[in-house]
Order: sequence, then C-alpha cells, then structure tokens
Amino acid sequence: METLATPELIAKYEAVIGLEVHVQLATRTKIFCGCATSFGAAPNSNVCPVCLGLPGALPVLNRQAVELAIEASLALHCTVNPKSIFARKNYFYPDLPKGYQISQYDQPLAEHGFVEVMADGAAKRIGVTRVHMEDDAGKSIHDGFKDSDRYTYVDLNRSGTPLIEIVSEPDMRTSGEAYAYLTEIKQVMQYLNVSTCDMEKGHLRCDANVSVRLRGAEKLGTKAEVKNLNSFKFLRMALDHEIARQVALIESGGRVVQETRLYNPETDETVSMRSKEHAHDYRYFPEPDLVPLRVSDAWRERVRERMPELPASRRGRFLADYGLREYDAEVLTATRAMSEYFEKVVATSGDARAAANWVMGDLSALLKEEGKDIEDSPVSAERLGQLLALIAQGKINGKLAKDIFPKMAAANETAEAIIAREGLESISDEGALAKIIDEVIAANPKQVEQYKGGKQQVIGFLVGQAMKASRGQADPAVVNRMFKEKL
Repeated sequence: METLATPELIAKYEAVIGLEVHVQLATRTKIFCGCATSFGAAPNSNVCPVCLGLPGALPVLNRQAVELAIEASLALHCTVNPKSIFARKNYFYPDLPKGYQISQYDQPLAEHGFVEVMADGAAKRIGVTRVHMEDDAGKSIHDGFKDSDRYTYVDLNRSGTPLIEIVSEPDMRTSGEAYAYLTEIKQVMQYLNVSTCDMEKGHLRCDANVSVRLRGAEKLGTKAEVKNLNSFKFLRMALDHEIARQVALIESGGRVVQETRLYNPETDETVSMRSKEHAHDYRYFPEPDLVPLRVSDAWRERVRERMPELPASRRGRFLADYGLREYDAEVLTATRAMSEYFEKVVATSGDARAAANWVMGDLSALLKEEGKDIEDSPVSAERLGQLLALIAQGKINGKLAKDIFPKMAAANETAEAIIAREGLESISDEGALAKIIDEVIAANPKQVEQYKGGKQQVIGFLVGQAMKASRGQADPAVVNRMFKEKL
C-alpha cells in the first residue's frame, strides 16, 4: 500500500487535471465497415475482413458517424475544421487485429471548444483542445487466477466501433471539477442522441492526466495518466488517490515519473501499468486507404440546424420562463426526455410550478416503483397536464388528484373518465357542505369546545373529519372557511 499525503500537505499543492473522454457513437454499423455495433452478440460474430484487418480489405467511412461527431463538436463550441486527416496509430495488442488504430492526429475533426460547469460552488469554463474520430479496439477477456491455469480470450466484436475522443485542456484543479465536466459531457451527448453513454457497455470511458505543483507555481509537474475509468465514482476516487500519492512522493524527496497507471477500486489505489508512450512511439502517419475528410460550411450548418436545445440553454430558459428554482431546473433538465415531458405538462395545465412538483414527485415515484423510464411513462404528459388543469379549475382537490393519478396509470384512462365513473368530482357547493359540517360539529363536541377556547390548531382535525365524510371530495379551503364562520 502506497503512502498518501495528509490533507494538510495536499493543501500546499495544486492539482492540474486533463481528461480524455472516449464516446461511442450511436451508429448501427461500425465506422469503416457494415458490421453491426449491437452489444451482447456472440463473441467474434459481428466481424468482417475490414474490421479484422485482413490483407486487401479497404475501409469506407460511415457518414452517420461523421455527422454525429460534428454534432458533438458543435455542442462543445468547437470549430469544425473544413479538412481533417485520418492517421494510423501503430501499437500491438492482442485485441488490435490490424496492428494499428485508425485515428486522427495533427489534423483532427474539431478544435478549440469549451464546457461550462458548476463545481465546488463556482462556475468554471474548461477548455476542449480537440475532438477527433477513431475506431475502437477489440476486448481481451482474462480467465483464471493461477499461472498454470490462466487464459485470455479475444472478442473482436467491438473492433471498428466508431468513437470520438474529447480531449480537454489541463484546466481542472479538483476531482469535483473533473466529475462536473464528465457529467456535462455525458448529458450533452445524450441530449443529442450522439451516444447512449452507457458506461457498463463501454460507451463512455475516460482517461485522466494528473500532475501536482506547489500553489502559485507556473511550471507544470510531471503527469501520470490513469487509464480506463468507467464510472463517475471511480473517476473521483482515482483522482483523489493519485493527487495524494504524487504529493506524498514529492514531499518524501522522490519524483513523479511519466507513466500509465490503472485504478483498482477494491484497494482504492492506482498501480503502475507501463511507462507512458509519447506521440513518436506510435509512429503516426496518414492513413493511405482513406481520403481527407472535408466538411463544407453547408454540411456543417445542416447538422447545426437539426440540433436540439442543449442542457445549459434549457436550464437557463426554465429559470427565466417558468420561474423555477435552480434545483428544480437541474432535475427537470437532467435528461432530454424529462425536460420535454415537463414542457408538455405545462402546455396542457398552464401551471409550471404544479407541473414541476408532480413530475419530480408523484410521477418520479411511480416510475421508480414500476422500474420504468419517463419515455415509457404509463401516464402521458398531456393526461398529467389535464389532471393538473382540473385541480386549477376547482373540479377536484389536490388530495383527490393524488388518489386519481395511480388509477390513471393502472387503467390507462384520463382523469375525467375516472372521475365520471366513480363520481369523484370535488364538492364546493356550500349548501351540500353545510350538512357535512353540521354533522362533524355535532359528533365532536370536545374538539369544538377546544377550538372555541382558543386552541386554533383543532380546526385541522375538524376539516379532516369533513374530508373523510365527503370521501375526499370536499374542497378543503371552502370547508376550512365554513368551519371558522360556523364556530
């Protein structure tokens, strides 16, 4: 177990963090061939001579992959280059059948963007150096623990899957900022349907470059790269450990070496994997089988025009147009589907505050209970909006609405149909309510005397009894007022 620095020692230093985020593009086929990208297929079944790297097989670029990469670049405020070049990145792993990866090097698809985040209680702009396209490698599966009984299997289904790599500037200073940056990247990619970003399926992966320097120093320290971080939690834990490790090493008189490390969540530590490669180690050269990728202004703008409103813009609009609290705006824009559902409820009901409460409260609880996403909600946004409109019109009260809502989900019916069938319309006629109130007063003389004696809170009990007698159909505001007038 490595020695880690104390919080007091860490406070003397500043971390410098950059992330390389790999995003699998949501295409049906691979980047240079027609093989399927579907997850979970039998090993080595989604392969062909192109993605296996067999001699004489030529790659053909997937147009949809390019358009998704352009969308992602524009969403990250990058400049999309009119010309970009694919290159061969040479290295040798058992799961890299060609012996090289087709990537982009000195002429990437897009450059010079940024992501704005809220982290550690402050707003921060984090630069995006570049977005480039590349194909993925296959997957090595290790089996067995004893040296005499250890096997490695290779599944090449993933080989040739289209990726973009989003490389940040070294602008992050804490694990919290890195967490917020990756969260924003994931949300933007999902809003665009560029990627599902399912980390369990490898659709979103992250490498972190970390160095430390004394606070106030300008010179960067030696960085280590922590590879293959496949969860937000592990990203944060790995960065915190690596920062503490490097500070302890420097404070003890040692020095940080440039290397690639892996994070082990079971021991909560990073371990050395190999010395860090430099660009010349990969022997980059232009891919001879692919022509330069040219993106015209007209093509770029066609892609831009079809893009949806992005999360940051939508959050701001929800605050301005609907008067929501910041927390509510964050929750309601967490996914594109939720934000669109909410807006449809508002359009039908006319009440943004009530819509926010119901979407975040009753609807979310129902979906959690049934194990469904909002896209599969058993109550449509229009029907929920109609229910809220009935409350606003005084036809039902809030308590009654909460009883009706699960029935709408179970029976796939409108609120109006359930109210009509069960006779649940709210009673606000004072003539009808007067009889109920008189009966409650007669049945509860003790509480009536307490109220008359100055115990004002007893009114709640009396209103509750009246609501019970009316099967929840009485308008509680009217009942409350009539009790006070009567007593």
